[in-house]
Amino acid sequence: MQRSKLPYFFLGLAAVIAAAAIVMLIVRPGVPSKPPAAVSALPENPLTPPEIGTPPEPAVPENPAPPRETPATVGAAADPAVLVAQVAQALESGDLAKLTRLLGKDALDSETRARLAALSAAPLRLRQPDGIREVGEIELNTRSRWSLELDGQAPGRDRIFLDLRRQNGKWTVEKITLPPGPDEPLPQAIPTDSLDVADAFLQAVLKQDFERARTFVNPATVSDAKIAGLCILFEEGEYLLRKTKPLRSMFQRDDTAGYLANVETRDGKQSAQFAITLKQAAAKWTVSEINLNQLLADYARRVAGGDLYYTPLVKNPNGGDTLALYFEFDEDEMNPRTSRQLEIVALILRSDPGKKITLSGHTDALGTVGYNNSLSSRRADVVRDHLIKSGVDARQIVTHAKGASQPRRPNVTETGGDDPEGRRANRRTEIYLDFWPASSARFSP
Repeated sequence: MQRSKLPYFFLGLAAVIAAAAIVMLIVRPGVPSKPPAAVSALPENPLTPPEIGTPPEPAVPENPAPPRETPATVGAAADPAVLVAQVAQALESGDLAKLTRLLGKDALDSETRARLAALSAAPLRLRQPDGIREVGEIELNTRSRWSLELDGQAPGRDRIFLDLRRQNGKWTVEKITLPPGPDEPLPQAIPTDSLDVADAFLQAVLKQDFERARTFVNPATVSDAKIAGLCILFEEGEYLLRKTKPLRSMFQRDDTAGYLANVETRDGKQSAQFAITLKQAAAKWTVSEINLNQLLADYARRVAGGDLYYTPLVKNPNGGDTLALYFEFDEDEMNPRTSRQLEIVALILRSDPGKKITLSGHTDALGTVGYNNSLSSRRADVVRDHLIKSGVDARQIVTHAKGASQPRRPNVTETGGDDPEGRRANRRTEIYLDFWPASSARFSP
């Protein structure tokens, strides 16, 4: 009788199921299996290659390369103010390595590097506030100069200048100018290029330092009155140099340069500008022209009630510039505004007792000739007396009474009617500031 093969079939099926169960217990879904010990263990002999089929471990160099530096750490930034601030922070912290990276090899020769190391060895602090100052543009939108103002350093040794260049949208340090060392004479700190001279001149004007401002101009083309008038405009108009782009480059030639000086009021709400031209002769730059038209227009609008003629700086009939102080109708008393203007004049005269000035009193056309001559004399005298009370030697002042003989504006309209605005500009005392020496004869302005 032939046996049935069915039991063998079931026995084989059971074996297959059992084998599958064992495999599932060993290799569970979602749970990684441990690699063989030979794979996970490092070979005892370092010269023996790892087991075939096992990827080698990545080699770790003894001196790993530093991470890729950002533009800020290699001395390049889209915003020049950011770059200068980073240089300032590295300088204050004494981080010479960071300073070297920020400044770059183009700005650091061996001598500058050694001087910078000596300078940063001692703790340095920037003035607060405004320890970082933008000086102005060397070239329009391409090169600019910044100043780091150091606290606690002697004048002339308290500034570090950074010249920046813009290329491909990034600013880098092109040049660093360190202050003279303790054993170096201060004359090395005298401005040498046109931007330095323009900035030094305006800084002196801001500080009402007439004598220093005067050293930066060509006296043949820029009068003492214009310098004093600019001091008065800055003081009365409460102007400061604008923090961003205070000096904008208009043109640069071998021996001539022009800048647009941007100013703003102390509250930052109003702004104005004026032009400065400089010329170079015998390797020396001087201010050769100052065009104050736009500044005077802003001053007239804000301070003089919109009257462009009612300004402290006027043209003298004999040539040059003159300071003008104004009076109310039929009055010979000074107002507070006039007193402030005279403080600047007094400061100039007290600084050099050998200087003399000429005062001329003027009136409008109303009144008799005799009365107007007397009134104009009193207007000149009240200015003289104020200067004397302010410490000016009486021998430094000469006065003249002009009456109504030299009007600045017509006293009447074109149709012959009265012109109050014209008469307002004629009631004045003019101060002719060419500072002729006391020993010299002088014509009457």
